Amino acid sequence: MTDIVNHKHTVDEVLGLYRKGGDEQYFGEEISQTEHALQSAWLAEKAGASPAIVTAALLHDVGHLLHGQGEHIADEDIDARHEAVGAAYLAQRFNTEVVAAVSLHVMAKRYLVGTDPAYATNLSPASVHSLELQGGPMGLEEAAEFAAKKASAGAIALRRWDDEAKVVGLKTPDLDHFRPYLEASLRR
Repeated sequence: MTDIVNHKHTVDEVLGLYRKGGDEQYFGEEISQTEHALQSAWLAEKAGASPAIVTAALLHDVGHLLHGQGEHIADEDIDARHEAVGAAYLAQRFNTEVVAAVSLHVMAKRYLVGTDPAYATNLSPASVHSLELQGGPMGLEEAAEFAAKKASAGAIALRRWDDEAKVVGLKTPDLDHFRPYLEASLRR
């Protein structure tokens, strides 16, 4: 019974971050943090992704809600390393597949820009600006090292949903819809 209570508390805590601070605008986009998270997770769910990758899609930008530096820091040319902040927080709560996808989703953008010329043409202006702050496109050697990582495929899929999840007014399931995915992806 204690595990069930602890799991419910953990999921409530994480979803509470979005309920508390998720209404803020998502960096440089016309949607909120929560709308972006929900759209990403919904795309992952519709693609038949594993519970851990759906969870990662929902929580990939949780670092933005945790770093405490506001969403305009990129305008000051500062990279808050939200992926590292989020992964560190999630590592105490979720399995390694979730944590790896979250920690690598920025590298996945850099990888895709470095290896797929068409990919960069679809990035939003805000994503292009953050790419510069995050190190720019990967070179061939770095791209090969990234592609060899076990978690790279999940991170790349997550990255593509992340890029698509910026649609103003899109109706998605609510946060509680994704609760079973989070529960299935908790650290055991």
